[in-house]
Amino acid sequence: MSSVIDELRVQVNGHAIAQGDVEYEAARAVYNGMIDRRPAAVVRVGNTAEVAATVNFARARDLDLAIRGGGHSAPGYGTCDDGLVIDFSGRTRVDVDPVTRRARADAGATWATFNKATHAHGLATPGGIVGSTGVAGLTLGGGIGYLSRQYGLSCDNLLSAEVVTADGRILTASSDENPDLFWALRGGGGNFGVVTSFEFQLHPVDMVHAAIIFYSVDDARDVAEFYREYIESAPEEFGAFLGFHRGPPVGFLPERWHDKPLCMVVGMWTGDEAEGPARWQPFLDVAPVAGALVERMPYPELNEAFDDLLTKGLRAYWKANFLSGLSDGAINAYLDFGRMVPSVQTSVDIYPINGAVQRVAAEATAFPYRHAAFSPVIACMWTDPADNESNIKWVRDFWTALRPFSEPGGYINFMDADDLGRITDNYSANYARLATVKAKYDPGNLFHINQNIKPAGVPMLSTFHDNAGRA
Repeated sequence: MSSVIDELRVQVNGHAIAQGDVEYEAARAVYNGMIDRRPAAVVRVGNTAEVAATVNFARARDLDLAIRGGGHSAPGYGTCDDGLVIDFSGRTRVDVDPVTRRARADAGATWATFNKATHAHGLATPGGIVGSTGVAGLTLGGGIGYLSRQYGLSCDNLLSAEVVTADGRILTASSDENPDLFWALRGGGGNFGVVTSFEFQLHPVDMVHAAIIFYSVDDARDVAEFYREYIESAPEEFGAFLGFHRGPPVGFLPERWHDKPLCMVVGMWTGDEAEGPARWQPFLDVAPVAGALVERMPYPELNEAFDDLLTKGLRAYWKANFLSGLSDGAINAYLDFGRMVPSVQTSVDIYPINGAVQRVAAEATAFPYRHAAFSPVIACMWTDPADNESNIKWVRDFWTALRPFSEPGGYINFMDADDLGRITDNYSANYARLATVKAKYDPGNLFHINQNIKPAGVPMLSTFHDNAGRA
């Protein structure tokens, strides 16, 4: 293999890190500490030509190829055994045009990087809940965040993308160029090529009236029922999620609540500044408050509020469903399992996707669940390997309890490696069209280390280029 890697290094200007190199151990590590894979080489690409060269190299030698943007993939799709990894960690530039309200981000940019660049001009686009999440992965899977009720998903605000396809071509995907590819990229994940940069529409978002409010789980039913009613009709400038966490060690939460199971509401008001306190007052009144932070802050500050807890190397296992509504049965499941949140890093959140998200037709982008009202996630994260079995069981039991009240599919960005059997449900009526686009741009399924869409004509149960299993 060493001679093969030497050949690769010539084609990518020496940017390939292989076994035996001093940087290799750090380069192969991914966000999820349970993933322990050893790629033949990690290629830290410096430009699009190097991306194309790596794609061509992998295809010609029938090597597995993984793509790593921000690196947050819970299933560890940013790496592989014995294949190649295209690593965008050196490509994090964000350019902002405040006149046209557009920004272009490299594929290695995180939302923290993106938000800081756009906030300098009083602008933003919907971009998730955690600042260290990658722009690329979030957008390609749809992109749910604080601004979604007001401005839609991240993919709804994507204007164009530069893409390297499986045959090494460098294409632009937009409504005018390769529109079928552009349609598929908006929610279809990394199935169709390597997106090297993203162009977004921006919106006026500067200071926001934010809140992080904790309650005892004993009061969670009152909070959840009130949240359900409030968010259904709240102005779209109000973006907030309901969650169950263990109390973090923050100054505004008394120490007696630290590491205790709590219910919480987190979000922001982007409307008239004078209305901010009144918008949050009902949540301060609905039940006794264990601790609260309610204040005006820059939008990027809220987006990064949980980053210190969610450090690289945590062990992670996730599950998700879409909910058409927050039914009594669903609330009961949250009350039962929310009391058992196993770690301070675990996030059990229910994200609202009504408002602007629902005004886009289900067939307009690859993201199909436009009728859903909520996108919950059971994102379990922990530190001790001894807890692997019990925590994975907790997630699966929670997910099973929620299934009777859920839609058939869930948000692709919240799926784990053992969710591949749900792929047709997750894309619903859009799956057949996605498979056709896949067959056009990646007929050999080179890009298969993901929530994989088989090219049209390949049987769903085929083992052809199946994903690597969980380490």
